[in-house]
Order: sequence, then structure tokens, then C-alpha cells
Amino acid sequence: MELKNQMEELVLEQLDSVLAQYPDCCKCEHCRQDIAIIALNHLPPKYVSSQKGCVFAKVDAMAMDAKIEIVGQIAKAVEIVKRNPHHETE
Repeated sequence: MELKNQMEELVLEQLDSVLAQYPDCCKCEHCRQDIAIIALNHLPPKYVSSQKGCVFAKVDAMAMDAKIEIVGQIAKAVEIVKRNPHHETE
């Protein structure tokens, strides 16, 4: 297994549920990527290099504090992208 930042998967797992709370935010692929990138830049990386490490990272992320931090950073990122999309809105 190569190095992997498990936080990417954790953010992507929560992205749709957070976006559902923002009906006025664009949900195109470009905006979704911008939101994920902004959130990931404000969260600590969780690098793993084995399947066992992947499992441990997921268990850690299931802790309420970790989930709140992930969802909170995604919500902040949504607000940023909503105010400043990098494409023309229709």
C-alpha cells in the first residue's frame, strides 16, 4: 500500500451530508473539490501506509470530537466557496 492521507476519505464521506444543509450552494464538481481542499487544508493529515493503519484512522475519526471538527471545517469551506465560487453562477 502506498502512503495515503486518510483524512481525504473522511472529508469526502461527510461532504454530501454537509452540502445538503446548504441548498443555495453550488454542488458542481469544481465547487465540491474546492470545498474539500479548503477543509483538508484546515484539518490535520492522517497518513497511513497499511490497511491496519486505515482501520485505526477510521476508528479515530468516529470519535465525536473528530467528526465535529471535520464537519465544522467542511461547513466553513462551504461558506467560503458559496461567497466566492471560481466559476460563473447562472
